[in-house]
Amino acid sequence: MGSDYGKLDFKDLISMEQLDAGQIDLILQNAAELKRVLERDIKKVPTLRGRTVLNLFYENSTRTRTSFELAGKYMSADVVNINAAASSVSKGESLRDTGQTLNRMAADLIVIRHPMSGAPAYLGRTVSARVINGGDGLHQHPTQSLLDLYTARDKLGDLKGMKVAIVGDVLHSRVARSNLSGFRTMGAEVWLCGPPTLMPPGLEDMGAKITWDMDEAVRNAQAVMMLRIQRERQASGLFPSIREYSQRYGLNARRLKLADSGCLVMHPGPMNRGVEISGEIADGVQSVIEEQVTNGVAVRMALLYLMAGRKGGDGE
Repeated sequence: MGSDYGKLDFKDLISMEQLDAGQIDLILQNAAELKRVLERDIKKVPTLRGRTVLNLFYENSTRTRTSFELAGKYMSADVVNINAAASSVSKGESLRDTGQTLNRMAADLIVIRHPMSGAPAYLGRTVSARVINGGDGLHQHPTQSLLDLYTARDKLGDLKGMKVAIVGDVLHSRVARSNLSGFRTMGAEVWLCGPPTLMPPGLEDMGAKITWDMDEAVRNAQAVMMLRIQRERQASGLFPSIREYSQRYGLNARRLKLADSGCLVMHPGPMNRGVEISGEIADGVQSVIEEQVTNGVAVRMALLYLMAGRKGGDGE
């Protein structure tokens, strides 16, 4: 894999919009190779020995932070997790000063999750370390999109021409924005569906097909991705009740029958069972939700390798 390093011609990964089909394919191919490490009894390769990866998380996270941590450790990188709430940030330190401090510690790569859109891009401009966006505000979550693309391609093959339905709170979802860009780049047809109050304007200009009718969105789809509904949205009046939301936009057995017979059921997690997805479907044979978690580690291993590795490194 050493010859692949350097083909990502950018310093920082901020958005799926900066990746073309060839670069996505490169990442997914490397992920497929590195996933084999996860199947070993001893999950360790020396590929990133001597590299330092810092996970700087300003928001709570289980899947993303843990998968980046394991990805780094499986490839022998030195991984440091920084909880912003317990750091100098709680004393008023700015993101720029935090970044400069970490930069002076000779970090090779910083993974950042931040509640403000644009924070990873700003950090990338202020540090020499490479930066990966682990999710910023309502903007982007590129590594989630990459693991979703990997999962879909692993199960379905070529994504060109397939129909993908993304259903739920699109307005507040960085996952929806990232996947709209990623699946479109790989040639898929992307449908976005949700209550009118949770659908932002302008998505048609990005190539999405928009509907408020979930049956229409799901019909003949090869993949259906459900987005977590945040219960506080109901309190703010964006939809009448959790029960009505589930009836109109929840994925159940009846709706899944409208999709392609081999349709994948996906969810970025965490799930609200019985709200956006029924337990029967979440645990059913068409669900790849647990596989998405495993694939997330492999994809993040590939990204760390391509961005923090060295050509002709210490090992395969």
